[in-house]
Amino acid sequence: MSNDVLSVFLAKDGVVNTPFEVKTPLAEMSLSDTKSLALKLVDSLVHLKDDSGEFRVPLPTGGFKVDSKSWNNWEWTQGVGLYGMWMLYEVTGDETVLGHIQQWFDKQFTKGTPTKNVNSMAPMLTLAYLYERTGKIQYRAYLESWAEFIMDGIPRTEEGGIQHITFRQVNEGQLWDDTLMMSVLPLAKIGVLLHRPAYVEEAKRQFLLHIKYLTDNRTGLWYHGWTFLERHNFAEALWGRGNSWVTIAIPEFLSLLQLPANDHIRVFLCSALEQQVLALKKHQNENGLWHTLINDPSSYLEVSASAGFAFGILKSVRMGYISKEFKDIGQKALEAVINNVNEKGVVQNVSFGTPMGPTKDFYKAIKLTAMPYGQAMTLLCIVERIRAFL
Repeated sequence: MSNDVLSVFLAKDGVVNTPFEVKTPLAEMSLSDTKSLALKLVDSLVHLKDDSGEFRVPLPTGGFKVDSKSWNNWEWTQGVGLYGMWMLYEVTGDETVLGHIQQWFDKQFTKGTPTKNVNSMAPMLTLAYLYERTGKIQYRAYLESWAEFIMDGIPRTEEGGIQHITFRQVNEGQLWDDTLMMSVLPLAKIGVLLHRPAYVEEAKRQFLLHIKYLTDNRTGLWYHGWTFLERHNFAEALWGRGNSWVTIAIPEFLSLLQLPANDHIRVFLCSALEQQVLALKKHQNENGLWHTLINDPSSYLEVSASAGFAFGILKSVRMGYISKEFKDIGQKALEAVINNVNEKGVVQNVSFGTPMGPTKDFYKAIKLTAMPYGQAMTLLCIVERIRAFL
């Protein structure tokens, strides 16, 4: 990776958390308070911009730079942002939130969709839900085209894994845990919605394959990636947000499929999830958050991962996918995440998008900045809080 690219991702002089304290105990937040906070998060999300260009990542070919921070662009970051808003809309019915989602897609379709890859697939998850609700026939064509790309067009690794190809890198022979959230979950939703069982079966296979190569069997946590070319897990980083994609994706996948309790896929995924959460319990900081390298207390505390863990744990407990004993750590994380939202509704202590790191120190040096997924992952765990009132 060239120095000009590294300068976008890495802080020169180390990374220091913005201090926070528990100003708002979870027990004191009413339903009205919780909804108000969620709408403040949405407002900040749709106004995110990288005016300085500090976080625009140049492509290897030169010229065009990928802006994953600003709201009015198409990348995985905005895709996760859309999903957070959709989940909020589902529990509140707030038409303003729905309007933001529809406006985003209208603008993007007018501009034209970007090159298809693992990450740019992420908005299709929300588009599938939007099509399900509105029935707008023009949405279906996009869903079919992008799902067929994942099925038959995207490069594959050995054993048929979805290669984590992005705008910047081909990543030949590589599996990343991010792929489950960005491509596999949308594929599953489209498969269920459009009655394409082959899509669902492929999604199942990808979950199993990623578990096979990315799980650290010593801890139950997940490595960021695996390379078939060199047959190793890169820096063997037990990276926070990468793990949180798994904590989110497994319960979302299972709730989509509605598999019976004794189904072998459900049993296997629930077991993998519970082993991960058991390890998370051991490494949770006393303030409720997790470090960006989960098992390394010298790495900074990171809020987007903590929000993803809070959501996944609380939803999995509610759905019966993991033991109820884990509810307390989810609640503790939720309280800590909420208290990392500033007065403008911006989630603090969120790490910038993180490519595959060659060393563990690489992950510890990633810059902190407001990002669409930080807003959205916080929305997801707040949605679970809203559900607790219903």
